[in-house]
Amino acid sequence: MRLPIYYVDAFAEELFQGNPAAVVTVTECLEAATMQSIASENNLSETAFVNVASIPFLIRWFSPIVEVDLCGHATLASARILFDDYLPQDSSQISFSAKRGALSAFKRGDLIYLDFPAEKPTTEKKNKILARALGAKPVELYKGRDDFLAVFESEKAIHAIDPDFGLIAELECRGVIVTAPGDQVDFVSRFFAPRTGVPEDPVTGSTHTLLVPYWAQKTGKTELAAVQLSQRSGRLYCELNGSRVFIGGHTKKYLQGEISI
Repeated sequence: MRLPIYYVDAFAEELFQGNPAAVVTVTECLEAATMQSIASENNLSETAFVNVASIPFLIRWFSPIVEVDLCGHATLASARILFDDYLPQDSSQISFSAKRGALSAFKRGDLIYLDFPAEKPTTEKKNKILARALGAKPVELYKGRDDFLAVFESEKAIHAIDPDFGLIAELECRGVIVTAPGDQVDFVSRFFAPRTGVPEDPVTGSTHTLLVPYWAQKTGKTELAAVQLSQRSGRLYCELNGSRVFIGGHTKKYLQGEISI
């Protein structure tokens, strides 16, 4: 069996920035064990598998060690490949079917936007393990469907966090988002998810389904610019639209090849 594979830097203004994702296109469903093995072999934070024979496109995402329910950057990467190689040139929108329901992506200028469901954060009590894991006490703490959201006072504080990944892995969550107002953008963040095999994710689209509603309420703005402060870094162009979040970014295609199994 031979399968096309692509590597795309998502939320990247330039190559070698943003978050690299693998995209594998298929015309029939693969066994979950096969997809997991491919994702483990790729050893990127996520590999997306897109069934191009289905309408809407069926999409699944795997980290090196687990299947994940929602992934932004690998969906953005998938949209780039579908727009470039699988759809008519005048196409401007893509519909996906995923574990979290209907998702879509659309073009706006030179950006591709994800259309994901918004998630309202709920207030959490103080968490001693989380504060120890981050080495700093957040000024506010929230919980979403998958992740903790820890709010700090400044961008400098986000840069300074040196997480204990072993302690973070003990928390009952996919991962921990840390965020603060940005010096040159509306907000900044980092994301730690050691339980999925990704100690620090370079740029995480799915966390912005929680971040955007939070910062929209704080700032009174529905259009927000964001940067994820990983070593690779990435810029996101966000918009709160009712019960949906639009998450936009640039993409850079790095590699195209073939898997032989």
